[in-house]
Amino acid sequence: MADDLRSEDGLGGVDGHSRRQRRSEVERPLLDREVPLGHQEQEPRVLAPTLHAWLDGELPAAPLRKGATARDVEFWNRLNTEAERRRHLRTPAGFEARLMEAIPQSAPQLITPWWRREFVITPMAAVSLAAALVTLAIAATVLFVAP
Repeated sequence: MADDLRSEDGLGGVDGHSRRQRRSEVERPLLDREVPLGHQEQEPRVLAPTLHAWLDGELPAAPLRKGATARDVEFWNRLNTEAERRRHLRTPAGFEARLMEAIPQSAPQLITPWWRREFVITPMAAVSLAAALVTLAIAATVLFVAP
């Protein structure tokens, strides 16, 4: 059973327990979360119909290279040149083999934190630790008890 403490939005019941309601039954205001992206033009920029015709291959580029559409023609020419160049890129020979060799053949093991690992102590380490604790206790007794 889940308690719904947000009864002010109409989802919670009288006793604080949630009632099952569809989203369509409860009207919630939609929030506008659009974030402006810096400087924007006052009016949206629309491409000229002649530029669309040129992109569709219906007009030659020569009349469009003059005036306001020259910048757009230059942009689209550069975009097409770069796209064509990237279409012809090839990966080096042997790249796929090197990539496949770099992939581990077994699933990676989960690394457990130090506080969850098994604590193993050897007999020699236990004797050494006990001797150190006895020596420390004797030193503390001599310092604090002896006047």
